[in-house]
Amino acid sequence: MPVRTSAMAKLLKMFVSCPCGNHKKEFKCLAGSLNPEPVRPELKCDEECERLDRNRRLAAALNIDPATHTNDHIPFSENTLKLYKEFTTWGDRQESQFRVFAANPDEIRLRYEPMRNQSRQFLHLLAEDFGLESKSDDYDAQRSVLVWKGDRFVSAPSKTLAQCVKIRATQAAQAAAAAAAIRPPSPPAMGTEPFNGFVLTAPRFGITIEEIMSALEADLATLPSIQFKAEFITHIEPNDEVFLRTTAQYAAFSSSTSVETSLASLKPRLEQKIRREKVAEGVLLCHAGANGEITRREVPRRPGAGGWSAVAGRAASWKPTATAEEEAAKAPGRRFVGLKKKKPQQPERGKVWAALDGDVEC
Repeated sequence: MPVRTSAMAKLLKMFVSCPCGNHKKEFKCLAGSLNPEPVRPELKCDEECERLDRNRRLAAALNIDPATHTNDHIPFSENTLKLYKEFTTWGDRQESQFRVFAANPDEIRLRYEPMRNQSRQFLHLLAEDFGLESKSDDYDAQRSVLVWKGDRFVSAPSKTLAQCVKIRATQAAQAAAAAAAIRPPSPPAMGTEPFNGFVLTAPRFGITIEEIMSALEADLATLPSIQFKAEFITHIEPNDEVFLRTTAQYAAFSSSTSVETSLASLKPRLEQKIRREKVAEGVLLCHAGANGEITRREVPRRPGAGGWSAVAGRAASWKPTATAEEEAAKAPGRRFVGLKKKKPQQPERGKVWAALDGDVEC
């Protein structure tokens, strides 16, 4: 068995920890034949140890298991995390160097090589989060960062930057889920249901359902896979409407939109038929729910145009045709004298007319 010499003993590294075990320090073992019992360095507890001890005692008082309890506190600023996510690998190296510097009590200052402005900004933010002091020296391309331990430095943060980024992402996801849970459900989108019926607007006064179905029977028969049933939708007179309810055999259609396509192709024929037979003023595509209530209808392109409104409008603007004598009188260069003889006017009383010179004397 080889004998360990004093030279070999000097190369051995050992660790010493504070009484609570939160901090550890590495030191060289100097034990040997000349120094059989070397003095071990002493490491005292600091404010971080006291904080952890308070947390342990508080957890014990509240019956909280530290192994399962998660601490979501983030010791880094938002600006630090933002810059860290832009260059993660380089940021990890700088954080590791900061932690080594913070754990070594013999090292007081840390000077960096000249670097760009964004990198210096990250080092200043990181030093602020660690409780260290920092400043920039020199100018232009030679500007560098100097970091040192001040009075407010205690120890390095317990969490790393990578851990804090994950915690922040988890917090954002939880906040979004909580907001979605308390947000009231969105109302159903209007105007997205496919059309599945017709509405006949302003039906002829006194017309019956039998007369409507009889007039439209030939056109409705062009869609054998869809059955139609007419019923009145009663409003305040004279705005009654007729609803053509459909019952589609969906085995013949790939989706409800196929029914809408078939009804849209039938609509022009129905428009011609109802106006020719004077069944109603117009026809609109509509959607009806399971309870028969119409929830959506097609917007007419020109409300009030066509049908009885157009007839009424033409009747209101109609003027009688001028007679032949009136047309001839309007012709340039020609005038007709009325056939009635003009009644001669009597001279006013008290006046004497002078026929020759036109003078009048009162």
